[in-house]
Amino acid sequence: MYARESLKRVFEHLTGVGLPSRAEAGHGVRPRKAWISRFEDDGAVPNHPRFPLIHYRGAVKLDGDRDPAAVFEQLFERNGWSGSWRNGIYDYVHYHPRTHEVLGIARGKAKVRFGGGKGKTLQVKAGDVVILPAGTGHQALRASGDLLVVGAYPSEGSYDEYRASKDEHDRAKAMIAKVPVPKADPVYGRQGPLRKRWTSD
Repeated sequence: MYARESLKRVFEHLTGVGLPSRAEAGHGVRPRKAWISRFEDDGAVPNHPRFPLIHYRGAVKLDGDRDPAAVFEQLFERNGWSGSWRNGIYDYVHYHPRTHEVLGIARGKAKVRFGGGKGKTLQVKAGDVVILPAGTGHQALRASGDLLVVGAYPSEGSYDEYRASKDEHDRAKAMIAKVPVPKADPVYGRQGPLRKRWTSD
């Protein structure tokens, strides 16, 4: 399924068929509360020392007129989050020490544990958005067969993937502290809750 989604993405960007404009992608955004979760360093997964995970439930209205993955891609790009991909969520604990990450649930639902083995399990479904600060562990525990996730990253970081191990943990901590606050919230732009949450904490 994910290989087909990648081909579909290429087709949409080459032809424009089914691809909403960035302005159109913004029309589906709904005001939502920023649900916050904080995670401690557990010795294997560092998590972020200051920035909390942010979960917007049902933040993007998805309808049958547009490809839901394309809606998320255009919305994230509009707000400066790029390098997008379409896939699921890995079933092993991993994190990114040199960049923040946003996950938009385009289709289906999943039970995902964030923060490593001692973290928190959240149910996510189509229309939800989860923003992970650098270093935040994540792992899919269960997912529907149709799960489709769009991920993206702010321009201020660079992609890297670490597993939950002591050796990587020690190297990662210094990297995580250097990743700056993004210029905009991936859903709500420059005036969104992300910058307020991540600069006031």
